[in-house]
Amino acid sequence: MESGDKQYVVDGVQSIMDTSVRVTVVHSNVDVAKEAIGAAFCEMRRVEGLMSVFKEGSEIFLLNKSGCIENVSDETLYVIRKAEEYSILSGGAFAVTVLPLLNLWKKRLDAGTFPTKEEIEEVLPLADYRNVRVEGKRVRFLKANMGVTLGAIAKGYAVDRAVEVLRERGVEHALVNAGGDIKALADKSKNVPWRIGVRDPRKKDKFLTVVKLEGRAVATSGGYERHIGGKMNVSHIINARTGYPSQGTLSATVIASNAVDADALSTTLFLLGAEEGMRLIEKLDGVEALLVTEDGQTVRSSGFYYYEC
Repeated sequence: MESGDKQYVVDGVQSIMDTSVRVTVVHSNVDVAKEAIGAAFCEMRRVEGLMSVFKEGSEIFLLNKSGCIENVSDETLYVIRKAEEYSILSGGAFAVTVLPLLNLWKKRLDAGTFPTKEEIEEVLPLADYRNVRVEGKRVRFLKANMGVTLGAIAKGYAVDRAVEVLRERGVEHALVNAGGDIKALADKSKNVPWRIGVRDPRKKDKFLTVVKLEGRAVATSGGYERHIGGKMNVSHIINARTGYPSQGTLSATVIASNAVDADALSTTLFLLGAEEGMRLIEKLDGVEALLVTEDGQTVRSSGFYYYEC
């Protein structure tokens, strides 16, 4: 990167939202870079404090505990409404209300067995996104024993917020990577985009391709690293429309303007598969995707090649 001042690359790594988060800043002042990185981490922890399933006192924890919560923050409402958009687009396959299904699968897998068809059918109505009501600043469930998890979308929102905090502190060139949810802040005048490797889900040490990013986000969803529970190899990504873990897809990568959209859409694409998922991607403006199927096919959207190095 050419500049009148020497540019330093400053890194920070912390564990936030149950994943490793790396913030990389390129700046002429190391102290400014370090302060900005610290502020970005603080912002992500603040978002986690609002939207975590596990943190007592978070808005999502309180909603799940009581089934209704008043005076919800604008940010949590924004993420819930975003999730509803993708629930509608996916025909209910993507749904933050999937938590009861996740809990059922984890309970059974930890016991060394699978849920029965009858058990899944009993829980399915609790995973229907239409059974959540947003009324002004109030959120409530229409059925008892429901629960939501923003795990497939809140991390992307936190990445977007971290990038905004960096920008507010005068950073022009940075990268935030939260376990594969990535957003790039690039100084276009320098013409040095960030290059991000898209991992081959079949080979840990190999990349399928490398994409270049300037002010955009990329996210990858896959069932090859995280599993629900027990010793059985079952993906943690459950289809709320069927009640079963998604099959047929190894990984789905989405490039979008914001990490919140890339995060939710990568999960949506993973759940829908190549045919249905790519039809959806092609309908959306400013979104491109790459999907790897279980039978080894690599499927690209029509404009994905534009981002490849």
